[in-house]
Amino acid sequence: MAKHCEICGKVGVVGSNISHAHNVTKRTWEPNLQRVRAKVGEENKRIWVCTRCLRSGKVKKA
Repeated sequence: MAKHCEICGKVGVVGSNISHAHNVTKRTWEPNLQRVRAKVGEENKRIWVCTRCLRSGKVKKA
């Protein structure tokens, strides 16, 4: 799966899980991406878009 939004460019971030015993391990937070058919220029394409862009109307669905 693509790891970035093709509209706003949102990408995942990395950080740490910290347990009660203070054991530290790496983890990631990925954006909520959906594969949608959208109008790009004059043609319809399948692109990866975050739900924030879908909800705000930045994407014109085909």
